[in-house]
Amino acid sequence: MDRTLFCAAAFAAACAPAWAQEKGGNAFNPGISLILQGTAATSKEDPAAYRIDGFAPSGGEVGPAPRGFGLGESELVVSANVDPYFRGHFVVALTPENEAEVEEAYFQTLALGRGFTLKGGRFLSGIGYQNEIHQHAWDFQDAPLAYKAFLGGRLNDDGVQLRWVAPTDLFLELGAELGNGRAFPATERNRNGANAASLLAHLGGDIGTGTAWRAGLSHLRARPDGRDFDAQSFTGTSRLWIADFVLKWAPNGNATATNFKLQGEYFRRKESGSLTNDDGTVLTGDFASRQSGWYLQGAWQFMPRWRAGLRFDRLDHGTVENSPLVSEHNPSRVTVMIDWSGTEFSRLRLQLASDKSRAGVTDNQAVLQYVLSLGAHGAHRF
Repeated sequence: MDRTLFCAAAFAAACAPAWAQEKGGNAFNPGISLILQGTAATSKEDPAAYRIDGFAPSGGEVGPAPRGFGLGESELVVSANVDPYFRGHFVVALTPENEAEVEEAYFQTLALGRGFTLKGGRFLSGIGYQNEIHQHAWDFQDAPLAYKAFLGGRLNDDGVQLRWVAPTDLFLELGAELGNGRAFPATERNRNGANAASLLAHLGGDIGTGTAWRAGLSHLRARPDGRDFDAQSFTGTSRLWIADFVLKWAPNGNATATNFKLQGEYFRRKESGSLTNDDGTVLTGDFASRQSGWYLQGAWQFMPRWRAGLRFDRLDHGTVENSPLVSEHNPSRVTVMIDWSGTEFSRLRLQLASDKSRAGVTDNQAVLQYVLSLGAHGAHRF
């Protein structure tokens, strides 16, 4: 197989050097873009009371869209080559609460050679598949339940990342990350060294002229200290494994008229340590949990500009020892969507979901979403 053809057709954004990803921006002038998002939503249950029964609260934005009209998270993106050796990327999220949050602010090397790339600063972790994709590029309005339960929606951290792409016919990528652990499932600690570490591996290739695939395996190890756990706090070790797979098909590689994308991930987490009450007393016995979850989704563009999608989510409460939050409920959800893209810069989406994250409750949700892209915006990952 011709590796050049593979990169161009299937993994252009992932395989190409960083300077080639500056689509829409000049070589050394910043590419600036603004992503606007908004929703009009209804739900049977109060979104403010949303929870995932049997799983530790992450503190992240995991609930459904607020009822009525709402301003979604907008993003201001500035990206450019600094010189022949470095590239800079900055993303600030503008929240509906009129707050600005730095989502990403990192440098990336351009000239290490031999397939190596170093990234440093704040960035979306490369674990799993969807974690590294910005929300406006998701195939559904919100994150899968597994991402909400195990990563608080998605993981971004302050640290460094080293990736290596092998000089092989098949796409083979290995990577490692060290971070402060500023976000769930870790906690930021006032100490030297790293508080979270990740390993990741990806393998991909072509099947014929119209199909491309990628599979991956990731491991995240974090050491939370005093992480909120309702009326308790958790201190110990959290280990998360993620297996991911994505397959894309288009007739003869031409995705203009019709195409199909199948995506799925399996999560498995093991935590051990101790729980402490708010009054400082330590609960008797060591805390331990083994929990898992998965999702599978497909998005089909059945004609130009129109797509339809279906997603299944499932979480398994597993075994939880010495915790007051033991639940026999296994959260699940079924989601359907249909969207229309006037151009590559605008999208309208209708999404319906039957959410059973809370025991004995079925929350029927409906969301109408718009996503608009202004200015130069880099290519999205495979």
